[in-house]
Amino acid sequence: MVMPLYDHSPFKWPTPPYVMWGLIAINFIIFAVQSTASHGAVNMIDRVASVIPAAFMGSPVPGALPAPLTLITSMFLHANFMHVFGNMIFLFVFGDDIEELLGHWRFLGFYFACGIAASLTFVLSDPGAKVELFGASGAVAGVIAAYLMFRPCAKVTVLLGLIPLRLRAYWIIGGWAVYQIIEAANDVQDGVAYWGHVGGMAAGAILFILMRPPGIKLFDCVHSEPVLKDGHYAPPR
Repeated sequence: MVMPLYDHSPFKWPTPPYVMWGLIAINFIIFAVQSTASHGAVNMIDRVASVIPAAFMGSPVPGALPAPLTLITSMFLHANFMHVFGNMIFLFVFGDDIEELLGHWRFLGFYFACGIAASLTFVLSDPGAKVELFGASGAVAGVIAAYLMFRPCAKVTVLLGLIPLRLRAYWIIGGWAVYQIIEAANDVQDGVAYWGHVGGMAAGAILFILMRPPGIKLFDCVHSEPVLKDGHYAPPR
């Protein structure tokens, strides 16, 4: 298992990534609240607020939120600590660069759009399914795709098992993306929404092309590392 730790210090940006930190805090707070609830209550919350493909096809779930609303609420639910921690560590490592580039509000819209696209892709992959889809991984997948297009050659410190390594972003993200696509194509059923991840990545790539500021080149390895300026790291331009 490869877990990213950091690319550069997220505390050195000219403008702190308020939205990224806010999303991380909200996800952990909601998980903490769920952790204090009974098993039955947690199951009820998941059933009410998760994306259920069949609900979008005319088979509403009794007591559940309207299907379109679950496209948002489902992004803030997680099954266990490793589920929320895994999603949030990826957002922590890769999200600040994209927020700095797009701006706070545009990044928030980008994040939600990727998450919604991921859920709709999952729905289309099995329209009649009554399984519950929840988690931030689809939205985070979109952020990861944008990072790959923005800073493909950035060096990221990761843990491979217990071994720290410094690898280029294209190895980490590219390997993860290929794995998601292969598992989705093979229709692997192991509780992971691979089609949701693929949909989130595709949405992130398309939206980043449309939303990136003028002059930002795609897959630019020359300017992919932050620049040390006045003793602080500044975003690559």
